[in-house]
Amino acid sequence: MARKKENKDKTRGLPNYVNRKALHDYEVLERFEAGIALAGQEVKSIRAGGASLTDAYAQVKNDDVILFELNIAQYKFATIDPLPPRRPRRLLLNKREIRKIKSRVDEKGMTLIPLKLYFSGHLVKIELGLCRGKRLYEKRDALARKEASRERDRALRERDE
Repeated sequence: MARKKENKDKTRGLPNYVNRKALHDYEVLERFEAGIALAGQEVKSIRAGGASLTDAYAQVKNDDVILFELNIAQYKFATIDPLPPRRPRRLLLNKREIRKIKSRVDEKGMTLIPLKLYFSGHLVKIELGLCRGKRLYEKRDALARKEASRERDRALRERDE
């Protein structure tokens, strides 16, 4: 009798990068998944844990979505000339999605922020958020709600024990 192949999770053990600062500073209205045009050494560097989403943002230019300030460290075993760590990178999206993003970003106060960088199989994907900046009082309210939720959960756990 032949053994079945186990369905292994190909992304297990690979790093996922989350932009927590963006989730704190911005209100996410809509999310998009996009691929990134990368060189091989950049993918290897991301697999090794050498990426940072801090200060990254995206813009629509000439019917392309370009990601700026994504820091991918130089891969130390690269044999060809190293690429600059903060070079602009093209995002791979449908024309329809690009038009939709462009019309929404043209509204006042809207921006395109990368929220998450992860592997989907062997491909590197990025989750973009169409965001509006939070005001200081909105940030305080969000922190107060989060703290109240923590306290409630803690009280429930103590009561059950």
